Amino acid sequence: MSDIAIRVENLGKQYHIGAIEKNGGRYTYKSLRDSIASAASAPFRAARALMGRNGAPENHQEETIWALKDVSFDVKQGEIVGVIGRNGAGKSTLLKILSRITEPTTGHVEIRGRVGSLLEVGTGFHPELTGRDNVYLNGAILGMKRAEIARNFDAIVAFAEVEKFIDTPVKHYSSGMYLRLAFAVAAHLQTEILMVDEVLAVGDAQFQKKCLGKMHDVSEGGRTVLFVSHNMTAVQSLCRRALMMNKGKLVADGPVALVVPRYLRESQVRMEEEHWTQPLSAPGNDLIRIKRVRVLPDDNSSGPLLTMQTPLRIETEYWVMKAGVITHLTYHLLNDQGVTVLTSGCRAEVREPGVYRAVCQLPANLLNSGGYFLKLFIVRNENTVTYENDDIASFDVEDTAERGGAYMGREPGVVQPLLAWTTEGPISPS
Repeated sequence: MSDIAIRVENLGKQYHIGAIEKNGGRYTYKSLRDSIASAASAPFRAARALMGRNGAPENHQEETIWALKDVSFDVKQGEIVGVIGRNGAGKSTLLKILSRITEPTTGHVEIRGRVGSLLEVGTGFHPELTGRDNVYLNGAILGMKRAEIARNFDAIVAFAEVEKFIDTPVKHYSSGMYLRLAFAVAAHLQTEILMVDEVLAVGDAQFQKKCLGKMHDVSEGGRTVLFVSHNMTAVQSLCRRALMMNKGKLVADGPVALVVPRYLRESQVRMEEEHWTQPLSAPGNDLIRIKRVRVLPDDNSSGPLLTMQTPLRIETEYWVMKAGVITHLTYHLLNDQGVTVLTSGCRAEVREPGVYRAVCQLPANLLNSGGYFLKLFIVRNENTVTYENDDIASFDVEDTAERGGAYMGREPGVVQPLLAWTTEGPISPS
């Protein structure tokens, strides 16, 4: 008997852009009557389209996009495989096809075993049904008997922490309750294959740790798992193998220790730099125009990757356009939740026209992992903001620290400074 749980061969998914008809300047869906009328007149509209208004042939090409293109791979039974890639790489489309939510355009998929999936919060839940009813409904959809669902029911409810609301329609649940119950159902019902998309990022830090702990238990139980995530430390902790997607194609398939570093290197385009060559087209005003902003490591030990242990250097080159005015630059550093982490600015001075470079240094072991962006202010006479740019540059900070135990999720907190600790003892009671 074959040990292959999932086989994907030449898989492709094509979407048509602008498939909804435009009516009166707005995009609207057609009624049944419109669809019948459109079908009846299709031959005449096609002839007119070919000839054009002046009787000349008219070239018209419908715009399409390939979300997946020629993707092939096998997953063995019991393998835990991470699927990584930037937004729009095709990861979620791949899991939707494997979960039979959408059909492929080309290629085919073979799946041996029942599939449980958690692709979006509350996928498969009926809002009018109670939490209890939805647990049984999901189990029935997966082909499980009622007795089999009942054996796992108490564990599902306890994990989701929704005991008081299990007989309440889920339309009244908060997004956190929805997510907890959806994950609990997917993780506890005994499917042979589990597919989890990047929904864990919706929960709070405590719930993320709980889910990752459950993922460890699932992986040790011999089930096949496909795990989509942007959290590389979680992928490295859970998986031995990784698939790397880019623009709908599978560009790397191999051990996590080789694929993840490649992804991190190639995904750092956010932090390289923003560069403008001409003052008139550059951001700014009649006082200062920005020539270049870049964030880079402030040492020679870590290469181009920005980690929590990397000292950072924010360089700003700018043109001073007007003489005799006191000006300076100020930055607000915000995280990907929009929380201001810190603010800092260069010294306010009168500068002659020309190109200047301002450098701000951030120490190592300060920022938490995650995405950050810089908000720029040009300030005149020390207290008057004359220009602001909400996202002049952005970058990612990765958590690559080695840990003795399993990684249990991103630690909460805007910053993660490395603080000094000392322990004395045993000491005599006072």
